[in-house]
Amino acid sequence: MPEHSLPILVVEDDPSLREAIGDTLELAGRSYVAVDGGDAALKVLAEKAFSIVVSDVRMMPMDGITLLKEIRQRLPNLPVVLMTAYAEVDKAVDAMRSGACDFLLKPFAPQALLAQINKYQLPDTGESAGVIANDPVSRDMFAMAQRVAQTDATVLLTGESGVGKEVVARFIHRHSGRCNGPFVAINCAAIPDTLLEATLFGYEKGAFTGALQAQAGKFEQAQDGTLLLDEVTEMPMSLQAKLLRVLQEREVERVGGKKPVALNIRIIATSNRDMAEAVAKGVFREDLYYRLNVFPVAIPALRQRRGDILAIARHFVVDHGGRLGRPGVALSPAADAQLVVHPWPGNVRELENVIQRALILSTGPLIGPEQLNLVVRPFAEVSALPVPPVLESELPENEKRADNMKDLERDHILRTLAEVGGSRKLAIERLGISERTLRYKLQQYRDEGYYKA
Repeated sequence: MPEHSLPILVVEDDPSLREAIGDTLELAGRSYVAVDGGDAALKVLAEKAFSIVVSDVRMMPMDGITLLKEIRQRLPNLPVVLMTAYAEVDKAVDAMRSGACDFLLKPFAPQALLAQINKYQLPDTGESAGVIANDPVSRDMFAMAQRVAQTDATVLLTGESGVGKEVVARFIHRHSGRCNGPFVAINCAAIPDTLLEATLFGYEKGAFTGALQAQAGKFEQAQDGTLLLDEVTEMPMSLQAKLLRVLQEREVERVGGKKPVALNIRIIATSNRDMAEAVAKGVFREDLYYRLNVFPVAIPALRQRRGDILAIARHFVVDHGGRLGRPGVALSPAADAQLVVHPWPGNVRELENVIQRALILSTGPLIGPEQLNLVVRPFAEVSALPVPPVLESELPENEKRADNMKDLERDHILRTLAEVGGSRKLAIERLGISERTLRYKLQQYRDEGYYKA
């Protein structure tokens, strides 16, 4: 898909000027949609994604300023350029305050129009760009992500587990000036507290038992690129102070080292928790929160961007179908309908798991609702979940053993939690694991549809 594949929306009530603008765009190889007023513009914006809006100011019954304000409420990051034959100061001030990107004074040369469009044109965010964003809510979010990508600002991505925070982080990296540098990710919830410091900051030879040689940490590995601190709110308080210093000084000192290493990296952090609440509860440093929250981007849940569901599901059908030796499998219309209305508590990760399972269970060319098995199971039903026999027969022996171990671990943890009446404190004591590990495991089981609390 070419860089300028998203169409331009032209809003002009003068038929001759509307046609002239269309001719200019067509000759420049740009796709566009032209409408004659604000109401028609809002209707088409709700149905289709656009890269930019070029609108007249003097229109009836809805003028360009009113249209601009409506667009800002619905799609706050969509660029809007206004055209006017009246260089009125009050109109210009009102429009800029309302979020207009720029003005074009009539009459203008075709080159001036194209220059304004090129100035604000966003790259494509289709599947070829590594993301799927058909829903206007998603397009708006990726538009914001693309803009901050042009800077070196620290980005904080928030959203429910499974919404695709790492996908957005990689999108920002690819569209940044650091795209040729490394992208390094670390899940702060998945690494034991005792290893997290050495993993992040690196260590010198002899810094601790087993440190047989020096090792660069994730910060150094991300030099001239991007470092993703995934689920940063799970980092222990003792380490948060050291992270804050690294972010402030832009240098890191290895464990057991004495010489700081200067850093030239972009930081992106993610969290599936309410970070302000974590600060209020005293589990996350307030100064670190403000250091990370330079440019916040909230990623909507899958149920809030239903226009993406079928496109993502079909992508997974093709992707996993190819890996399983099932090319050509498709979703039935009834399956499509179920996918769109499902609440998706586990978001994109849950959708991917559902499609993988359906591909394994299906035998024909179509996946139906019975293979999707979209049931939100209560916690009491978890221990009775069946394991499809086809899964055991089709996997390689080493994958069978790994999956069996994961299944046994999951059943043991969930059974123990049920035996203590859902008390995490008692479950931790019985299981002999940390509270952070239990929370991480339960979130994983929730995303996979095995646990609901």
